[in-house]
Amino acid sequence: MAQILFTDVRPHDVLIEDGRIVPLERRTEGCEVVEAGGLLALPAPVDAHVHPDKTTWGQPWLSRTPARTLRDLIEGDVAARAEMATPVAERAGALMDHAIARGTRAWRAHVDVAPVYGLANVHGVREAAQAREGLLNVQIVAFPQLGLLSMPGTAELMEQSLKEGADILGGLDPVGVDGDLHGHLDLLYGMAERHAVPVDIHLHDGGEQGVAQVLEIARRAKSSGVPTTISHAFCLADREDLAETLAEAKVALTTCALGADPVLPVGPLLEAGVLVGLGSDGVRDPWTPFGDGDMINRAHLLAYRTDARTDEELAACYEIAAHGGAALLGLERVRLRPGDPADFLLVRAESVVQAVVDKSIPQFVVRNGRVRERSY
Repeated sequence: MAQILFTDVRPHDVLIEDGRIVPLERRTEGCEVVEAGGLLALPAPVDAHVHPDKTTWGQPWLSRTPARTLRDLIEGDVAARAEMATPVAERAGALMDHAIARGTRAWRAHVDVAPVYGLANVHGVREAAQAREGLLNVQIVAFPQLGLLSMPGTAELMEQSLKEGADILGGLDPVGVDGDLHGHLDLLYGMAERHAVPVDIHLHDGGEQGVAQVLEIARRAKSSGVPTTISHAFCLADREDLAETLAEAKVALTTCALGADPVLPVGPLLEAGVLVGLGSDGVRDPWTPFGDGDMINRAHLLAYRTDARTDEELAACYEIAAHGGAALLGLERVRLRPGDPADFLLVRAESVVQAVVDKSIPQFVVRNGRVRERSY
């Protein structure tokens, strides 16, 4: 087997063989050697929440219309995307290429399913992902952005999407958008149990209305055994008391450290044993001009938004991106030890803490043992 040895690496040299990290003593004659010049090796991060079907990455600038409510944003998104001439596969693929170059190993991609789109978004994102097989693992969530109950025909499309490229069923504000908590969850968990797939529910609703939905979702997850993630969960920003309830129900959470939106109390959640992932959310799409698909940058934003100051707090923000995301997507953990997948990046930094603060750009990206030198 061809081998690659990275020397002068922090915290230690790394030998790769057949897509895995192997003990240094297994080095063979003729091994390719890459002098890393003191670069720091970091486990490759995971983007646990991204919307690639909406992106305009690599496209002409999109001017956005004012929006004051979630419904305004949803309607503006539909109108803007009706004018996009570039296929989903091309736009999503451009963002995938950028994410790969910045070290991302996997995505959980939320992809809109609705009568106005059919399954075109699912097909487009899956096409882009298949073209990059071996470089980026992509889980597709069939996401009812326009409503699950309130948009007739959506439930049937979501069920069909599981046969045509989707892996997970999504939900959206059972009360705030659909106005029917139990009806929404009955339908969603019923489909999930029939098809033995996880669910990932966007929850923007705040206050006690949001908390009531979190508690009911946790109850459903615990009783059904369906792997469940709640994305955003803004209502939990100041509800550390619910951490143990979520951990007991094995409900995972994702946060994106967005603008002025509330951010999850990641420290107490992790201490209670709640699985937390980090994501980009929208990237330069009709919802927002921001986002870049760079998970080191996103870890920096999480650290900034949570006022991380100690080395432990700063490092935890990257661990959520790398290890939390990997666990959420069911991927092997990369600890940079023999036997681990050779999925890592090399950055110019003394430590993970400095990499997060400096928003270090990878000098090398290694994915499945394949080396991609940065092109910036």
